[in-house]
Amino acid sequence: MQETDFLRENQRVLNDIKKLTIFEPFQEEELRNLLTMSKIRRYNPGETIFEQGSADTWLYFLIYGKVRLMKDGKPVILLQERGEVFGEMGAIACAPRSASAVAVGDTVCLSTDIYYIEQLTGNDKMAFGYVIYRVFTNVLADRLRQTTEALLSLKGRSIKIW
Repeated sequence: MQETDFLRENQRVLNDIKKLTIFEPFQEEELRNLLTMSKIRRYNPGETIFEQGSADTWLYFLIYGKVRLMKDGKPVILLQERGEVFGEMGAIACAPRSASAVAVGDTVCLSTDIYYIEQLTGNDKMAFGYVIYRVFTNVLADRLRQTTEALLSLKGRSIKIW
């Protein structure tokens, strides 16, 4: 893996991430706050991004390439859309990773360490926390919608889920 330093004031990266669907609702200043806690990481084909059972506070946004999520050594899903988020469950819950992530081909991610929220104070802490939790909310709502649709299609009829 190759990685940059924390991005701080990198206008080129800022312009690139503003084009990702997940970041469209955000203001430029909000994205600048996100970049202060982020790095660009490049992975070679077959390289492990994180391992099932490991614990860390990094959240990943797919910029380029593909990532295969593996549970107990078996493929679960292939991420290949720019802006897809992964690693959020371990970061949110501060729990061991529930799956491994492996680069499929050359892969580039924007990696954000949400641990640093706790190191910030005042308005910086609120601004960064706001951006991260808005991302989490959007991702989790989308995944819940997809799960509900998949469940309904398996049943072939409307069912009471809750």
